[in-house]
Amino acid sequence: MKSTAALLLQGLKRNLLAGVRLAAFLRVSRYDFRISPGGFVLLWAFNLLAWLAGGMLRGGFPGYVDFGALPAALAELPLVLLASLIIASWYRKRDLLLALALLLISPGALFELVSSAVVIALRFAGAKTPPAFQLTAYVVYLLWVLAVALRALWVAAGWHRRQFVHGSVLLIVLFVFLLNYMPRTEFWAVYRETSADTAQSPILQEDLFHAQGGLLDANLAALQPQRAGMADLYFVGFAPYGTQDVFGKEMRTVSRLMRERFDAAGRTLLLSNDPATLGDLPVASATNLRAALERVGRIMDAEEDVLFLYITTHGSEDGELSVELEPLELSQIRPAALARMLHDSGIKWKVLVVSACYSGGFIEPLKDDNTLIITATDARNQSFGCDNGEDFTWFGKAYFDEALRRTRSFTEAFGFARQAVAQREREQKLTASNPQMYAGAAIRDKLRGLEARLAGRSR
Repeated sequence: MKSTAALLLQGLKRNLLAGVRLAAFLRVSRYDFRISPGGFVLLWAFNLLAWLAGGMLRGGFPGYVDFGALPAALAELPLVLLASLIIASWYRKRDLLLALALLLISPGALFELVSSAVVIALRFAGAKTPPAFQLTAYVVYLLWVLAVALRALWVAAGWHRRQFVHGSVLLIVLFVFLLNYMPRTEFWAVYRETSADTAQSPILQEDLFHAQGGLLDANLAALQPQRAGMADLYFVGFAPYGTQDVFGKEMRTVSRLMRERFDAAGRTLLLSNDPATLGDLPVASATNLRAALERVGRIMDAEEDVLFLYITTHGSEDGELSVELEPLELSQIRPAALARMLHDSGIKWKVLVVSACYSGGFIEPLKDDNTLIITATDARNQSFGCDNGEDFTWFGKAYFDEALRRTRSFTEAFGFARQAVAQREREQKLTASNPQMYAGAAIRDKLRGLEARLAGRSR
């Protein structure tokens, strides 16, 4: 007579083989699995070991077990069981709870093996692999995992049209939720020295790549609603040039100023391609900026509240703002595209500060009576101070760190900053950047009211 341990190991082998057939879309039935509470726990534990082994294959050595990654994995278990319980109640089959949960996790080891093979193959191909192909491979992998989950429901429960449709929708919702809000990081963390390759391609690191999935939604959800009867300031910072850290550092300092001095705490959203913040802040892409402005526009009161949009990056003579995060191919931002985003957001009152070379070209397409536009240069000249390692560009230092600490008037601060930048350029015998400002007639009155409120708050 076989011992309990031997029976459990035999059941594990049977469940693993059946899980492979399930994931490979080969003929398999519910009765090919050994379904028991002990078998489920053993299979889940084996999947943890497979996750660790997969991390070793993907990351290499030397490394260490990162137990900080466990909470996300542990949280998956009750969610899978809860979804299985709900589906079992829809089918009115009590035994479906454990059967479906076991089938859902049975291909886990195979998923780890395939994901490791894909990562290693892409790494081996290196720069020869187009970013679009890498993204396609990731999407195909995710679609495969989702398709296997739906097949697990089919095999475990059989075809009952209404229940199967409802169960499929629930599994899809669970899949999207786990992907966006509870992404797994690696259980195996590698000791790494910073290299040129990782510095240039941080988004290729798996933990950062997966973390981006839900960052924008989480940051948008954290925005506080506007306060009735009060002109609130909403700050959106956009630092899209990932190769130099000065832009991201400047934007983060400016956001602190806005929170502390302009009452924007809880109403601040930052998008950045600085490698130092890719695990915490959403990527600064045109798509994310559009989504951010649309969401902020829905939260704000169109008549009461003011948007402060700050963009800090490089600019080109042909009127584009640089959006760069190697090796992704991101769309650059032109004045017409930004104007369309702002129009579609429905935001009425706007303060736009664009710190970039040749940024004066953004004034004409964006100006209206309800908008204040400030640019670091005119349309024909460069700005200065955008060097790696610096905390501010010259214009950012003069406008935010100096002028706006003296006054709460955005227009008055521009006068101070323009003089400070011009003096610094003369001292270093550089061609004048010639910062520009356009203030619509209506926005001037609106901002005077905001300044009065903030001045009263500071007393």
